[in-house]
Formats: sequence, C-alpha cells, structure tokens
Amino acid sequence: MGVSFKTVKSCLIVEIEGEIDHHFVDEVKRSIDRQMSLGGTKNIIFDLKNVEFMDSAGIGMIIGRYKLATQRGGITSVACLSENLKRIMMISGLYRIIKIYNSVEEAAEAV
Repeated sequence: MGVSFKTVKSCLIVEIEGEIDHHFVDEVKRSIDRQMSLGGTKNIIFDLKNVEFMDSAGIGMIIGRYKLATQRGGITSVACLSENLKRIMMISGLYRIIKIYNSVEEAAEAV
C-alpha cells in the first residue's frame, strides 16, 4: 500500500497503490489534506490504476476529499478504474458527483 502525489496546474494528483480499506484510509486522508493545504491546490484527481480493492471506508474517504475540494471551489475526479472499481462507483452512487476518466491526462484537461 502506498500513496504518492503530483501537482499539475491546480490539480493534486493522488496515486494510490494497493487496497483502499479501513486499515489504510486514515493515512491517505491525512496525507491528502496535508498536501492540499501545503500546495494550495483546489482540485483532486485520484489515479486508481494500481488499486485492487476498495471498501466502504474508501468510498467515505473519496466523499470526504470531494467535500474538501468543493469547499475550495474545486472538483474531484477519478481516473484509471478497473472494472471492479467502476462497479463499486456505480453501486455506491459516487459516479453522480464524481466524474470518471480513462486517464489522468483526460481528467486534468477537463478541469
């Protein structure tokens, strides 16, 4: 499990590797919040190409970061989802508030 960050324009790109579950989600939340405050970014793009699994804690983490970005006048999007994660996004209803893109580049261009 790991998380890394890049900044492109006004977007914080959050690349997560492994599983987003209740064991890992608090660390990810703290790291994203810290990066948002330090970098002055307002948009978040989650790069999930290396995520194998996400539970309800992961869904909650994404919703929380969506609220943070919205408060800053930004948007939140996800990119590079596996079919399993697309299904989770659809079932949870996240796709209604968070846009899904095929690539990080496509998500960054849409901002």
